[in-house]
Amino acid sequence: MIVRATALIAMVLGGTSVEAAELSILSAGAPEPGVHAVIELFKAKGNTVTVRYATAPAIRKIISENGGANIVIAPPAVIKEVSEAGKADGKVQVTVGKVGVGIAVRQDAPVPDVSSVDKMKAALLGAQTVVYNQASTGNYLHELFVKLGIAEQLAPKTKRYPDGDGVMEHIIKGTGNEIGLGAITEINLNTSKGLRFVAPLPADVQNYTTYVAAPMTGPNHSADSTKFLELLATPEARKALLTAGIE
Repeated sequence: MIVRATALIAMVLGGTSVEAAELSILSAGAPEPGVHAVIELFKAKGNTVTVRYATAPAIRKIISENGGANIVIAPPAVIKEVSEAGKADGKVQVTVGKVGVGIAVRQDAPVPDVSSVDKMKAALLGAQTVVYNQASTGNYLHELFVKLGIAEQLAPKTKRYPDGDGVMEHIIKGTGNEIGLGAITEINLNTSKGLRFVAPLPADVQNYTTYVAAPMTGPNHSADSTKFLELLATPEARKALLTAGIE
């Protein structure tokens, strides 16, 4: 599959130039550690990259206003939407990987038992504050809490932020028994700053968000996009993504 994807990219975008590439990337925030790792591999080959991270709703808005970059990395639904609008080439895309949802607390806070759905419910109901984002991960969590029958009880003590950065900063700087939920990759990015990764969501309720990369079209098109997309499909890049927590 990777070989076929690479061949298709080369055929559609015109092959790989020997000259150094200059690219800009617009990416969702959850895969940031893996995207960063692949960008470093790309830069090590003499290429230049700038990257901007945003939530899926923000990516939609940026692209709809004719902004964006040479490459967009987002969930498949977003790629499909912007491709149908003629702003990206959804036929030429590479899967970056999938990211699960995790639970985090401040490093000096009590560590909750979330080893089962019932124990996770008890931990959330016992927390002083429950924090998650307003993006796709947060929307899934809200729906989950409704299904688990605890949404109304959690509502008075729930704090939501536009993105994962706000969630992590709140937990790191917070006090008392607070629980944060977000993309595992975002949690891992902040463990050196005072955050503790407790565990993934229990398997019965875990949710993965898949991310794919596609080249932009129109004024944001770059023939050099093929170089980065081809690199994404290599074993070297797949290993870097997995190390960063992207399955």
